[in-house]
Amino acid sequence: MQLIAWKKIGKLDMTEVIEAKGLARSFGDLVAVDGIDLSVSEGEVFGFLGPNGAGKSTAVRMLTTLLSPTGGQAFVGGHDVVKNASDVRKIIGVALQDAAIDPLMTGRELLKLQAVLHGIPRPSARKRGSELLERVGLSAAADRRVGTYSGGMRRRLDLALSLIHEPRVLFLDEPTTGLDPTSRAALWEEVRRLNSEFGTTVFLTTQYLEEADELAGRIAIIDFGKIVREGSPAELKDSIGAPTLRIDIDPQNLDNAQSVLSGFGIDRPARDGRVAIGLDGGVAKVAEVVSALEEHGVEVLHLELDAPSLDDVFAEATGRRLEGAEPSA
Repeated sequence: MQLIAWKKIGKLDMTEVIEAKGLARSFGDLVAVDGIDLSVSEGEVFGFLGPNGAGKSTAVRMLTTLLSPTGGQAFVGGHDVVKNASDVRKIIGVALQDAAIDPLMTGRELLKLQAVLHGIPRPSARKRGSELLERVGLSAAADRRVGTYSGGMRRRLDLALSLIHEPRVLFLDEPTTGLDPTSRAALWEEVRRLNSEFGTTVFLTTQYLEEADELAGRIAIIDFGKIVREGSPAELKDSIGAPTLRIDIDPQNLDNAQSVLSGFGIDRPARDGRVAIGLDGGVAKVAEVVSALEEHGVEVLHLELDAPSLDDVFAEATGRRLEGAEPSA
């Protein structure tokens, strides 16, 4: 694989492979990405976490030259994504959430076509295609039409297509959306292997807390087009401090319960019918909290105490829980 000579930009380190400064994109009056700054090192798995509509996919489309920014700059491998788009495309692989795959072609045929588009010689393309089909577990289905593939199989084929030219940087836009747990775990394992064995830099967008926690060495949380938190999963969770106590109660007692709990820690966002606080003192204070609620006539229907999670980080930064994210008991 040809090595790329990285170009230093400003004061950034030579190992920075993805960088954005004030990157923005508007659609009329709608601001989808609002002046974000990003820096991703070579060989890193970087997680871009946020709810639907936060601006994740729009940012990826700009970084992969599919959409022009309306503000700021972005560079991949030292190449400006606007001025040097063709150079960027040579070193990246892209698996988009809404990628269109011809259902009438077979998996093997699509890999051959992708290889032709990248100018890969036929013998190398044949060998590379077979290797990738085996790697993503599709060798047995290689000569079946893609229209017969399950959702998990299509996502794994999409990953193989993005790797045919051995990219240095791989963009995965919500790669496991809609997949069953087994398919999701298989794709996670392949991402880990790509990163550990080949040093592939991975830029992963996701709305799944567990996915970001499992795969990413560093995470940026985006909400309404702005980055609201950034750091390693451990750093982000440590920043929350106290564990989160969540208590289910009768909604009629909500105000009373919140008044009682205010003396035990800082209020945290919670779904309807539940109150939550950052419990100072942790597990040692749980019995005291329950006693105080009972003294004020508040019945505890269910409670759980969880170590700080990425959902807590998101809630602390935005004032609400990440949609569909509910920590397990």
